[in-house]
Amino acid sequence: MPSATATSTTHEFAGVLFDFDGTIIDSTEAIVENWRRIGEELGIDHEVILQTSHGRRSIDILKELAPSRANWEYISDMEGKIPLLCKNPAIEIPGARALLETLNSLHTPWAIVTSGTKALLGGWLKVLHLPQPPEVTVAEDVKMGKPDPEGYYKARTRMLQHSGEDDVKDILVVEDAPAGVKAGKLAGCYVLAVTTTHTVDQLKAAGADWVMPDHRFIEVQRKDDSRGAFTFTFKNIC
Repeated sequence: MPSATATSTTHEFAGVLFDFDGTIIDSTEAIVENWRRIGEELGIDHEVILQTSHGRRSIDILKELAPSRANWEYISDMEGKIPLLCKNPAIEIPGARALLETLNSLHTPWAIVTSGTKALLGGWLKVLHLPQPPEVTVAEDVKMGKPDPEGYYKARTRMLQHSGEDDVKDILVVEDAPAGVKAGKLAGCYVLAVTTTHTVDQLKAAGADWVMPDHRFIEVQRKDDSRGAFTFTFKNIC
């Protein structure tokens, strides 16, 4: 069980699964710009799209609003253009790059589980020169998007498949959206939520185990004499 003080807690994990947009980067302005462009193309007010789009796959949104465009060829082409066409590029969530670099230096298993397509994820990673994830699960890899747990469950299973009987089995999901928090919990993971796009109350209501402002308040160390356990300390918990 976690050990805690008033505003900090520590826990051992075998690895980390990150959501991407809103968690590692913030591409809000680019996404709004994209849906404005697509809304004009489809004759749909982009504000209607934005009301339910955050944290969800584009294919699930278009199945509801424009079924004829709900195919991977169209969506991959559309999302692949976002990092290149947007007037306002995405920005990094504070502390995200440093955290990923620390995980790499400690050889901590980590992966990205995103509602975006392979084209979108690859585009942003290239444009922003972010550390490349060892593994990814993208929109095309699952039958159901978040809050369905399929993506996180598959990623968690892969991450633990080489662990020994006595190794730590807890996996951390890092999210920013209620749909993703619910997916992580349903997949059997602990969930740390950052308040980059939603309120503390919204994230706690979705089931987040811990909520904090951003990644600057996370410290990671390799557990002594352990190959498969890492100690995470979360500070400034909301």
